[in-house]
Amino acid sequence: MTTRIQRRNRRKILDAALDVFSAQGFRGATLDQIAGVAGLSKPNLLYYFDSKETMHRALLDNLLDVWLAPLRALDPAGDPRAEIMGYMRRKLEMSRDYPRESRLFANEVLQGAPRLSDAIAGDLKALVDAKAAVIRGWSAEGRLTAVDPYHLIFSIWALTQHYADFDAQIRLIRGDTDPMAGAEAFLDTLFTRLLTP
Repeated sequence: MTTRIQRRNRRKILDAALDVFSAQGFRGATLDQIAGVAGLSKPNLLYYFDSKETMHRALLDNLLDVWLAPLRALDPAGDPRAEIMGYMRRKLEMSRDYPRESRLFANEVLQGAPRLSDAIAGDLKALVDAKAAVIRGWSAEGRLTAVDPYHLIFSIWALTQHYADFDAQIRLIRGDTDPMAGAEAFLDTLFTRLLTP
């Protein structure tokens, strides 16, 4: 049984690892960097996690359920445009609330998804296939403009996750304003026009 201190240290290490991995990527991150951010010695860090890979895998495993939840919530019985707009808003909220997690996922995919390929080809693909079939059905019923459902989902990912993954670029271009100011209104207009038959 783990103690309160052990649970706290484990959370502290994973939080530090998330900071380092999201900024440096897996290859650029070191155990020394993670230990420094966590405020723990490297031997103490290795007491909880035996390798950088173990920490990275724990973060990715925790991330997948959170990452898939917004798409899972798309309800086949709901109003098509409201469901897709709700999905877009949930993804935008995730970019605002979980920017480090978004960059962790992006870094993993940019490296060819070596630690996530099974999950992407398995659970994520199955979920996207199922929701693409729902969107295709809505289009066939005339309740939604005929769009390629996969590219619709990909475009939602691109247009929402960009705010987390490219936060530095947005801040440099816009100045020190909130990088997401106006994003939801713009995306509402864009997707409403796209999806209205």
